[in-house]
Amino acid sequence: MSELLTPKQVAQAIGVSESSLKRWCDRGLIETVKTPGGHRRMTAAGVMDFLRGRNQPLVRPELLGLPSNTGRTQRVLDRASDQFHSALAAGDEELCRQILLDLYLASHRLCEVFDLVFAPAYHRIGQRWQCREVEVYQERRGVEIGLRILGELRRLLPDLPSDAPSAFGGAWEGDPYQLPSALCELTLREAGWQATNLGSSLPASTLEAALAENRPRLFWLSVSALPDEDDFVEQLSRFSELAGASRTAVAVGGRALTESLRQRIGCSACCDNLQQLQSFAASLHPAANSQQDPRETNHERQDGPR
Repeated sequence: MSELLTPKQVAQAIGVSESSLKRWCDRGLIETVKTPGGHRRMTAAGVMDFLRGRNQPLVRPELLGLPSNTGRTQRVLDRASDQFHSALAAGDEELCRQILLDLYLASHRLCEVFDLVFAPAYHRIGQRWQCREVEVYQERRGVEIGLRILGELRRLLPDLPSDAPSAFGGAWEGDPYQLPSALCELTLREAGWQATNLGSSLPASTLEAALAENRPRLFWLSVSALPDEDDFVEQLSRFSELAGASRTAVAVGGRALTESLRQRIGCSACCDNLQQLQSFAASLHPAANSQQDPRETNHERQDGPR
């Protein structure tokens, strides 16, 4: 998905003439780059950004590296979770990709897709595994599918400006789950933050090193599993003090963050879901969120292609 696309490829993919496509590029509706030879090229991210929220159909999505049926099904968030869960359990990666990409093309914010479709589907897979209704391999396969799709979505997000606010984060030591922190990264990147996911099961000492070396505006911590709550409370207290000295806001969330545990910790925000994380990030840097919200329309988006 990272390769540059020719005007002919894009025109065929969305079913328009090359001359129409070039006019849209000249108007700045689709981001373009020039090759060393002076030829015009487009990125998949730029094309997807143009298509989101418009009625422009995808005729041959496979030319953009997308599943062949992408954009041809009207997905509804509350029904998409069941569809995504079934596809995950069956190991149907193409259908999983198509469902999430359809929702993305329909201008649903990623935090909404993750909260209402992605996370519930994985929660159900986990429940079914505990009840022995699915095998361990099916659950693990589902995680790998999810990570690949998230990587693809990351490549499809528009480039961020050089002055975008910085965010770092990861999962606390003893928390092996990879997906939650990856979801945080994409949620913040779509909201205009230069977000970097540091991974899972990170010792407090290395989180402190990341904080000191990068001094981000926001640091998120995912806690889906906590082997030792007392140690977490103690280490988080120290981390929060260091973050305060660096003027870094700390957001904590995850299913291990019980109400009783919340009463014992000090942080800038406790988030129950990704929509809350995005809202908290917007309170720290409103301009970043408004620049990246797919539902915010400027003059060109209102005019649309002519």
